[in-house]
Amino acid sequence: MTTPRPETLAKLTPVLTKRWLSPDAWRIGTYEQLDGYAALRKAIKAHPDDLIQLIKDSGLRGRGGAGFPTGLKWGFIPQGDGKPHYLVVNADEGEPGTCKDLPLMTHDPHALIEGVIIASYAIRANRAYIYIRGEAVHAARRLRNAVQEAYDKGYLGRNILRSGYDLELVVHSGAGAYICGEETALLDSLEGFRGQPRLRPPFPATHGLYASPTVVNNVGTIASVPPIVLGGADWWKSMGTEKSSGPMIYSLSGRIVNPGQYECSMGVTLRELLELAGGMQLGHNLRFWTPGGSSTPLLAAEHLDVPLDFEGVAAAGSILGTTATQIFSDQDCPVYATYRWLEFYHHESCGKCTPCREGNYWMVRVYRRILAGQGTHEDLDTLLDTCDNILGRSFCGLGDGATSSVTSSLQYFKQDYLDYIEGRTAPKLSEKTLVGAH
Repeated sequence: MTTPRPETLAKLTPVLTKRWLSPDAWRIGTYEQLDGYAALRKAIKAHPDDLIQLIKDSGLRGRGGAGFPTGLKWGFIPQGDGKPHYLVVNADEGEPGTCKDLPLMTHDPHALIEGVIIASYAIRANRAYIYIRGEAVHAARRLRNAVQEAYDKGYLGRNILRSGYDLELVVHSGAGAYICGEETALLDSLEGFRGQPRLRPPFPATHGLYASPTVVNNVGTIASVPPIVLGGADWWKSMGTEKSSGPMIYSLSGRIVNPGQYECSMGVTLRELLELAGGMQLGHNLRFWTPGGSSTPLLAAEHLDVPLDFEGVAAAGSILGTTATQIFSDQDCPVYATYRWLEFYHHESCGKCTPCREGNYWMVRVYRRILAGQGTHEDLDTLLDTCDNILGRSFCGLGDGATSSVTSSLQYFKQDYLDYIEGRTAPKLSEKTLVGAH
């Protein structure tokens, strides 16, 4: 186990995680003692347009994967249109490797609630929803209890802090479909329909929930709003990089000594994160990793010093995504890992579009053949051709994400595939898995 150097420890910037280890951090009393709802008292006295401008000036970008500028998204909401406006928080965290939103809601739910109130006030919404994954029972229970505490203290409901502003907040549990992490599928589910992505345009900014202007933001994005209101845009931009401002929660899992959440200034490298996490497990050497969850292209050991911000990861050929950093060693097989991820995407495909529904179905079967020792060289061409027919042709990003590990693993680890096909690596799957795979 390695001891982090002082300069590496300085990369830790606890902002969203600063209350997590406080006793009863999820209680409103603890939250109020630690700056809780101070940002709301400040924001409620400001003009909504000034709050939107503040978020624009801070450079805050979405923490849900796409990294879209938050203030710009808020500014898309038409004002004076006579329609109700809605804020919807996407708390449907369900991608393999992602695990930053659930601990945030479990340990510090009021941070999210305060962010919801400020964001709703800024976009002139009087009703907000938090759409949480159905399996997240403990986090949902904590969240609902915190919402009730906020109502009891006058932070939610009618005439908040005697400002004349009203807001109703609803916590809605979904049924556990990964597709509902896609914002338009989430909106359909929230309206009571089957969770499937909508055709865009029109976009949620004008035709979202109940065909009204809607902002959909991730948990981490909304929870970042109160500290920005309190600290200011320049303070927020003092962390991170020029185009990727602020801190980010990096979720480290896999072959490391201390898996967990590490909140660092954006631009930190995997080398530094590994140092903070105690290094690789004994007897394991880094071989491949995901910078942002299973839907982002794999990176290899050669990318240890890539800055983990939106631009740095993109320049390396991947996506920062949800910063779910899954770490694999020389004792892990990239072919098998990709197969397991593909099984997930095949299972979670909503079936609305042909490329994703059929493409993932058949790629799973090709992988089963390869891993059972019955693959052919033509199978590799088939995989790439199938990915080409899915990428950019699917109805939403689920299909695109499913191709990421396939194309990147073939780019960096083609020899591993050939070793299965040419018999140098023993089969990992038995022939019984091939029933219906041809």
